[in-house]
Amino acid sequence: MANKQLWQDDYWLLMMQAYLQKPVGIKPTYCREMVDLSLELHIAPEVLHERLGDIARLRTPRIERLWKEYSENPRRLKRAVSLLRQMTAFNTGGSFFDGIAIRETFERDFRPLAEDEQLTPVMLTLILDLYFRLTPITMVAETPEVQELARLMRIPVSLVVSVLEVFQHCDPYLNRHDVTFSPLLLPCQQVWQQYGNGDTRELADYAEKLKAYFER
Repeated sequence: MANKQLWQDDYWLLMMQAYLQKPVGIKPTYCREMVDLSLELHIAPEVLHERLGDIARLRTPRIERLWKEYSENPRRLKRAVSLLRQMTAFNTGGSFFDGIAIRETFERDFRPLAEDEQLTPVMLTLILDLYFRLTPITMVAETPEVQELARLMRIPVSLVVSVLEVFQHCDPYLNRHDVTFSPLLLPCQQVWQQYGNGDTRELADYAEKLKAYFER
């Protein structure tokens, strides 16, 4: 989870704008708009999702005041958000983060891999979830589920198949003795260590939420 100490009261304007975007209401945790805002603020999507819930419940007097001021006046809210973003060095430090050391955590999951810029750790996570739904013989380009995931993530089917192949080398139950020299071995091992030895149902639930990031 993100450092909640990074939260600034001014961010309620950004959250109000996100909440009021059509369709009005709480947005999926990992939809692209919420993830982009999380990366901008260095606050994890789960935390921002909680803040949207606070707005939905009008949980504090401050939120109630903001709701009265902006919920029926999107132009005024847009101007306020624009002014907020014009502040010096917004998103990279400056006045927003004075005295606070930014230690990136979740941000890396959404950034391209050094080994292959077509992929991110989040994409490897989705492929790992698919891995547990298939058998080795079905981890091929002709399998509909493989094709569907490739379309969702907008990458070649052959790349999904390549990652599935690498995960076979990470799987202790397969006990493969042949060697792979794929540059994706290390990032796949890291994702396997994080999710591959745990409850596959939890992985499936997380992967299902992550799919919102790729849906447009």
